[in-house]
Amino acid sequence: MVFLVSCNQKNSSALPDDKAAKEMLQGVWVDEESGDVSFRVSGDTLYFADATSMPTYFRIYKDSLYLASGAAYGIVKRTEHLFWFNNQNGDLLKLQKSDDEDDVADIETAAPSVLTYTHQVKIDSVATYNGNRYHWYIAINPTKYKVTKRTFNDDGLEVENVYYDNIMHISVFQGARQIYSSDFRKQQYKGLVPAAFLDDAIFANMTFSHIDAAGLHFNATLCIPDGASCYMVELTISYTGVLSMQLVEY
Repeated sequence: MVFLVSCNQKNSSALPDDKAAKEMLQGVWVDEESGDVSFRVSGDTLYFADATSMPTYFRIYKDSLYLASGAAYGIVKRTEHLFWFNNQNGDLLKLQKSDDEDDVADIETAAPSVLTYTHQVKIDSVATYNGNRYHWYIAINPTKYKVTKRTFNDDGLEVENVYYDNIMHISVFQGARQIYSSDFRKQQYKGLVPAAFLDDAIFANMTFSHIDAAGLHFNATLCIPDGASCYMVELTISYTGVLSMQLVEY
């Protein structure tokens, strides 16, 4: 069903807009059966009940609801107090307009939350090889660089969640002598990880792996937010401070 819907998506910005229908939709809409708030319509924008989902521009054209992404949903019934349409899975979503002040308060029209994929973390330890001690530390720092992920909410509607990406820092010392120190961003893994994946991925984690004759080994993990798709790249820092990288898992 998802494939069929996607094939029938149109460039919604090029379509005429039914202003009267849009005016009729102004307000808060709740599921008829569960009573849960689905979204709020204010002007040309849908605000979702999930505080982390981005608001989206929408339009009504003929018998369909179009979102800014191009996702289209066939309208089955539309009155002043009822709005029925088929969601992305083909299920009939039955909504009714709510006048309950608590429902209205549930959805704020302020900017939604941007998700941080990790908290700021700094870890360090000592690794020993051939009688030499090496002190390493890793700092994981959230940035203000945003990564957008499209997904489907509980109502089967396409929504966008926004995440802050991370910068990783590695430093290695032998006693007071600094062998290596550098920041890492996900763009540095082009050539090892497909560019299209990097655009949608978060630099999720950096961990120490082991030490051997080649140097100190670290694993960088790049993942699609809240998903199972990840790439792992091994970083090796030699005892002379030379960095090398290789893909080890995806």
